[in-house]
Amino acid sequence: MSVYAELVGQEHVIGILQKAVLATRTEDVQATAETNNQMTHAWVFTGPPGSGRSNAAIAFAQGLICPNESCGTCNECKSAANGAHPDVEIIRTEGLSIKIDEVRELLTRVAWAPSMGGWRVVVMEDADRLTESAANALLKAIEEPGNRTVWLLCAPTLHDVLPTIRSRCRHLQLVTPSNTAVAQVLQTRDGISPNMADFAARVSQGHIGRARYLAKNESVRNTRNTIMKLPLTLQGISSAFAAAQTLVDLATEQATIAAEARNEKEIDDLSLAYGKGATGRGMATGGSKAIKDLEKEQKTRQTRMIRDGLDAALLDIASFYRDVMMVQAGANDGLINKELETEIRAVAEKTKPQNTIKKIGAIMQARTNLGHNAAPLLTVEALMCTLAR
Repeated sequence: MSVYAELVGQEHVIGILQKAVLATRTEDVQATAETNNQMTHAWVFTGPPGSGRSNAAIAFAQGLICPNESCGTCNECKSAANGAHPDVEIIRTEGLSIKIDEVRELLTRVAWAPSMGGWRVVVMEDADRLTESAANALLKAIEEPGNRTVWLLCAPTLHDVLPTIRSRCRHLQLVTPSNTAVAQVLQTRDGISPNMADFAARVSQGHIGRARYLAKNESVRNTRNTIMKLPLTLQGISSAFAAAQTLVDLATEQATIAAEARNEKEIDDLSLAYGKGATGRGMATGGSKAIKDLEKEQKTRQTRMIRDGLDAALLDIASFYRDVMMVQAGANDGLINKELETEIRAVAEKTKPQNTIKKIGAIMQARTNLGHNAAPLLTVEALMCTLAR
């Protein structure tokens, strides 16, 4: 099994990465890189949500440190994928941004020479969340890279990365895999029934991780069903405010459920590390402060989870109006939400195409505002009032 097996519909990217890994296996790596332009010290992986940009970066990291031609099964490949390999750093932020202190700490670690293989690889999954000062600190490291250090940055688009950073990186653009390809993966790898796989692939719009999550969780499907029916309830200002509250409550509830068990375990583990429960003494010095810092991080993480949940919900609602626009344009095939075709046709008959386009634009603007830390409830209330017109 290859490390690239999880990259669905990205054959063009796989080919480039395989050639780059092959270039590093020659006797004169520097000459090969200069001659063939296959390998470089910094890469940017971009693509829409669900395209697998972070999976591609991690697969590349595995390929670089694997002694067996990117096998995906050796200890090196498995430890790299799990973030346990000493020469592979995987940076996943669960907050709203990556701050300069985190980058400085990272730069200290990656300054060391590789301890096991020929490369030290850094995978940054959310390079678009770097603050300006953190991005400038990272730029210096990319401008003056170590002899055996490779930087793999991931972002939704190239414009989400600081221009001075992206100009020093090789760019790989991933694409959204087809519904057919996603459904096939769900059936063959996860044992999902054909009908469920088709539904999950279609409504996830090519996001394989979300498709798998939807296919395996009935409660998630029920929540989505509630969200998809919200546009049908919009009859005036009061219904718009009620729909907004419902949407925010659903996102908050999901984030809280996901965070509670994890938060409790993290605090228990940290307390134990500082000696809580040990016979004859309490926590060691600094334990209380460490727990407060952890609780602050957990709160930030939960805020991001709520915003991410709202963003996913808004994308689902946008797909409803996209289907309305398709019907208004006379394109009856290719509806994302086939289960709501009757309701979609009813809405399409009552509204004008230009109004549908404005509503989709309003949803996209709300997503942008949430990304800029606008108040979630106020943002969604304003959006629902627009959609109710």
